[in-house]
Amino acid sequence: MMDFRDGEVDLARGDVLFEEGASLSHFYTVLSGQGGRYKTLENGERQMVNFVFPGDVTGLSGSLTGEAAATVQAASPMRLCRFRKNRLPELFRDQSERAYALTYIAATEEHFLGEIIATLGRRTALQRTAWALLRIHTRLAALGLHDADGAVPFPYRQADLADALGLSVVHTNKTLARLRDLVEIGSGRLKVNDHAALAEQALTEPEPPRVRPLL
Repeated sequence: MMDFRDGEVDLARGDVLFEEGASLSHFYTVLSGQGGRYKTLENGERQMVNFVFPGDVTGLSGSLTGEAAATVQAASPMRLCRFRKNRLPELFRDQSERAYALTYIAATEEHFLGEIIATLGRRTALQRTAWALLRIHTRLAALGLHDADGAVPFPYRQADLADALGLSVVHTNKTLARLRDLVEIGSGRLKVNDHAALAEQALTEPEPPRVRPLL
């Protein structure tokens, strides 16, 4: 893997890794930090597609199709490992375990996007917000990013959360107020005080996180 990789990329908060529509010769895995994927609408406004967390692969579809489908921007300082797309055949030919890990990560992302679509279409604002915060906290805690109080880093603005959930900022603010006994958000941290109660609000089960391979 040291031979296959093509260096690392460091981003400061607000830096753009690549723009929507850009021609990509590399794809990336996130080593640390968090970001977001955004689409630009015809009216010039930005729509957040999903969050980017450590262990995620980004830019893979863009490197295969020829251009990036979304913009990736850092929400906190990030470090990413860079891989050349023209060496993908070598990975599948010579490193089957790594090739499986890459396929698994891509399939997991597709499954998660399906969950997001179902959430936006069928859950209320309260249920959407509870579901998103539960999933985010569970995912980051599984990576060992929680502190002694059980809080995980959450560098996103309330507007980012509202954008991702298809809500207005005002509606999101009111919804978070209704969840304040279950969830604490502030100073770049997210803490869940009652996972079972939050899962009940989200119409889901507090399942343990799946073990994800790392590339």
